Amino acid sequence: MSARRERLGRVLLAGLAGAVGGAVFVAVAEAAAFLVARDASPILAAGSFVIDIVPQGVKELAIDLFGANDKLVLLLSLGAAVLIAAILAGILESWRRWVGVAVFALAGIAGVLATTTRAGATPLAFLPPLIGAFVGCVFLSLTIRALKRWRDAALPADRPVPADRRRFLALTVIGAVAAVVVGTGARLGSAATSSVSAIRKALRLPEPSHRVVVPEGAELDIPGITPLFTPNTDFYRVDTALSVPSIDPGTWRLVVDGMVGRRVELSFDELLRMGLDEYVVTLTCVSNQVGGNLVGNARWLGVPVHKVLALANPSGDADMVLSRSIDGFTASTPLDALTDPGRDAILAVAMNGQPLPLEHGFPVRMVVPGLYGYVSATKWLTELKVTTFEKDQAYWTPRGYSAQAPIKLSSRIDTPRIDKQIPAGAAKIAGVAWAQTTGIRRVEVQIDGGPWQEATLSRPINKDTWVQWSLDWNATSGSHTLVVRATDLAGRVQEQQRTPIAPDGSTGWQSTLVRVG
Repeated sequence: MSARRERLGRVLLAGLAGAVGGAVFVAVAEAAAFLVARDASPILAAGSFVIDIVPQGVKELAIDLFGANDKLVLLLSLGAAVLIAAILAGILESWRRWVGVAVFALAGIAGVLATTTRAGATPLAFLPPLIGAFVGCVFLSLTIRALKRWRDAALPADRPVPADRRRFLALTVIGAVAAVVVGTGARLGSAATSSVSAIRKALRLPEPSHRVVVPEGAELDIPGITPLFTPNTDFYRVDTALSVPSIDPGTWRLVVDGMVGRRVELSFDELLRMGLDEYVVTLTCVSNQVGGNLVGNARWLGVPVHKVLALANPSGDADMVLSRSIDGFTASTPLDALTDPGRDAILAVAMNGQPLPLEHGFPVRMVVPGLYGYVSATKWLTELKVTTFEKDQAYWTPRGYSAQAPIKLSSRIDTPRIDKQIPAGAAKIAGVAWAQTTGIRRVEVQIDGGPWQEATLSRPINKDTWVQWSLDWNATSGSHTLVVRATDLAGRVQEQQRTPIAPDGSTGWQSTLVRVG
């Protein structure tokens, strides 16, 4: 065997040892987290750290490219990064003793920092990454030492040392198998022992004192149009939680403090006893591009926020409520939007006839009409701090977004779609439009630069929900450009100029190309 092939073989085997060592590191850390600190998974903590520090442009690009799969992509990317770093650590350890071990040790320190600085970190949160790093370092050191003895001893033909070869192969195989078994078992064990899903499924909420009556004609029967109510499974999800928090409503507490006459703490049962009502509200994410699908409409059961705040007697000098999630996320909502009895800002406990799904904030979240979610729709709510915009900043404010963000008047074409050719002849152009807290007066469609044609609107449920619209069209063969715009009940026409998502939501008329066969 040539010296070059010998060196290449050594590098490949060292990289393999490093990769298995990294897997052992992560698996042991996950097992330790399962045993002593369920919320201290180093991978999840590292992912949450990345979410916190990523520039807003990268965040918007990820949401635009991957949509609801952005967190999965992040986890896969982190896994790839860990694998590459572990392989390099193995190679470095084979070149010089303790260098690769130092890489693992530094990763353990980073894991400790990531887990202990997360919101709600438990006193033992430092242990999982510390234990994982220790075991990973020992494994890497033993494996690379066995590899070096094997490869060095194999050079002289008269001094074979098969024991070291067997030791290296045994360590590698056993480490790989153990990492898969232990890591997978820890993850499955965490899921199996979590009782929150079962608690949610068994939860029976009180009947609301008032239900919304959906008027006849609120939903148009047109193939391809967005349904009036978005099913829970299809409702968009954009948040900073890499893993969905599991909160037992029996232990949940909401604290109202800050600039208040008295501090208030409510249990879940106490909140329910304040009385539930049904509301229909359309929510929109600030990351929604023109024509995008990060918007949804649902029935909600909840308690008005103004009733809860009234218990604490907010100071007249306050102008903002900083709502906090159990995972540390915060949102800055104007106080007057929450204390106005004419606005249906609520603490929601149910969505489309079911207790809130875990990923949508179970057991309690905020729903505020007319404000983008990042300044209002806090999930897994634990605190309402009455304060001022001058004193406090929310999560996304220092990351390039406005502290206040009313939802922009918008409209969207659902059908015909740009990726589907339609036959010539009678067709319908249809979609949705929204202007929360104001309502839609008119939707118009322009075909191939011609005159604006007024569409037929569905009957609105209220001013906080979207409406469906449609326009009859005699489609001729060829390619056609369709443009849509809306006008709200205050007479404002949807802004034509395209603006980016940051700092407070995109604007512009949607234009789409349709192929007619």
